[in-house]
Amino acid sequence: MSRLWTAKEAAEATGGKRMGPDWQAAGVSIDTRSMARGDLFVALRDQRDGHDFVASALANGAAAALVSHVPEGVDSNAPLLLVPDVLQALEDLARTARARSQARVVAVTGSVGKTSTKDMLSAALSGQGCVHAAEKSYNNQWGVPLTLARLPRGADYAIIEIGMNHAGETAPLARLARPHVAMITTVAAVHMEAFDGLDSIAREKAAIFSGLEKQGVAVVNGDLATTPLLCAAAQQAGAGCETFGISKSCTHRLLDVQITNGKTVARARIGKTALLFKLATAGRHFAMNGLGALVAVQALGADLAQAVCGLSAWQPPAGRGTRETVFLDSADAELNFELIDDAFNANPTSVSAALEVLEATTPRDGVGRIRKGRRIAILGDMLELGQDEMQMHADLARLPSLPKLDLIHCVGPRMHALWQALPQHQRGAWTETAQDLCEQVYQLVDAGDVVLVKGSKGAQVSLLVDVLRNLGHPEPADKQGQV
Repeated sequence: MSRLWTAKEAAEATGGKRMGPDWQAAGVSIDTRSMARGDLFVALRDQRDGHDFVASALANGAAAALVSHVPEGVDSNAPLLLVPDVLQALEDLARTARARSQARVVAVTGSVGKTSTKDMLSAALSGQGCVHAAEKSYNNQWGVPLTLARLPRGADYAIIEIGMNHAGETAPLARLARPHVAMITTVAAVHMEAFDGLDSIAREKAAIFSGLEKQGVAVVNGDLATTPLLCAAAQQAGAGCETFGISKSCTHRLLDVQITNGKTVARARIGKTALLFKLATAGRHFAMNGLGALVAVQALGADLAQAVCGLSAWQPPAGRGTRETVFLDSADAELNFELIDDAFNANPTSVSAALEVLEATTPRDGVGRIRKGRRIAILGDMLELGQDEMQMHADLARLPSLPKLDLIHCVGPRMHALWQALPQHQRGAWTETAQDLCEQVYQLVDAGDVVLVKGSKGAQVSLLVDVLRNLGHPEPADKQGQV
């Protein structure tokens, strides 16, 4: 078992009181469902109080538990680390782990694309040393310190994702991470209920630069109206500012993007170096984030050519543009439709990008009961857009990709504004809730279709993804093993 924390080190880091026998932990966990034997279990208070699960964690092999009191049913001689505040103690572990690490650290934020870009960086750096990255979307007040507290002693690179939904959240997390490189993917109309405009959002995103190490580098999307604000913030933090995008003013440029057969081929120039990079999934927005990731890799001092090779293996995380084939008949491989699962979250920028991906797909004619393959979008409400939310939903009808779509089904009271703005021939169903539309799913799709599901997490359109997926049968035998 590799050693991440000893009881002595954890006590010194947190100022906590050691109880019970000596211990050492190979990892750090906040969830008994994913905890591994030998982990330090951290009893955070969130929707549930982690102290309620300490006994179970210890019984299932936790090395010790970080607690603010001895939980009911747990012996006082159990391996515990007693602290006044568990979240603060987790931050203390994170701070100590970061201080002892020799890893080159990159932090990523942005209104859209944080998690995908974090995973792109992980793929790009995978062949160049030990890479430690945040799991899933662990980017908030407990996710960032948890990621840092898990930082292996011998890591060469660490990738930290930083999110926010209110002002003042970014800077403390950035100062905890102390990145050498900080990247902003984009600034868009997200969490508008908590901000008074894009400039306010940009300033909050730019707070990531306050945590940069000396001689740090800011990597910024150069195609934004707020780019000057972001670069000024980087300069004020004493950082160099590298811009990426399609604009001629960008330091690093995306020159051309081709989307074919579910893949993306991009031609770019990083500084004076011309290069071609490929992604195993479709999306112009993925190409832009890929370029930003490569710029960050170069700023870290890693090898660019190896990074291009590593990036080609990247796949989007679940719910963020993953694609799969759903077979409708276990005996006939031709009777299938393609499902694009982008149901994790949504805002005007990400919906536009997802619909562009759908536009570029090729449905198959002559295989279903309708005989014509269709491009179908199922769109759920975009949340936290503020007072102009209804207009923002209606404005989706003017996106340049929409004329190529055959049907658009809408879910939620806000998305009704889009449904009303659509031409009659594109109007599919509209329902108040995702659950209501689930009851109609079998009528909405056919073999040969390409179906995109997109919406904010709170709109629960992931329920529709599950129902669509469950329409399928096992892969027909004549398709198994084909590449």
